[in-house]
Amino acid sequence: MKKDGEMAKDPRLERAGVSGFNKPKRTPSHPKKSHIVVAKEGDTIKTIRFGEQGAETAGKPKAGESEKMKKKRASFKARHQKNIKRGKLSAAYWADKVKW
Repeated sequence: MKKDGEMAKDPRLERAGVSGFNKPKRTPSHPKKSHIVVAKEGDTIKTIRFGEQGAETAGKPKAGESEKMKKKRASFKARHQKNIKRGKLSAAYWADKVKW
C-alpha cells in the first residue's frame, strides 16, 4: 500500500474520521455511542465504538472531587477490570482511558 513514497492511509481511518490509529474521537451525532477509535495492536486493526451517548461519566480525577464521583469511577473500574485488561482491542480499555 505505498503511494508516492509514503504509506497510503488506511481506509478505516478515513471512514471513522480519526487522525490515526489509537486516537479516539468524539462522535456527537452517533445515536448510541459517544466515541470511536481505530485500534491497532501488532498487525490487528479494529474499529471500536464505545461509551454511552449522553452519559455523565466521572471524568478524570480532580482536586476536591466528590465522594460520589470517586465511588462511581471505582465501581466502573472494578466492574470492567477483566475487559480493561484485554488491551487496546477492547471497548472497555478505551472507555476507561477516555471517559473514566
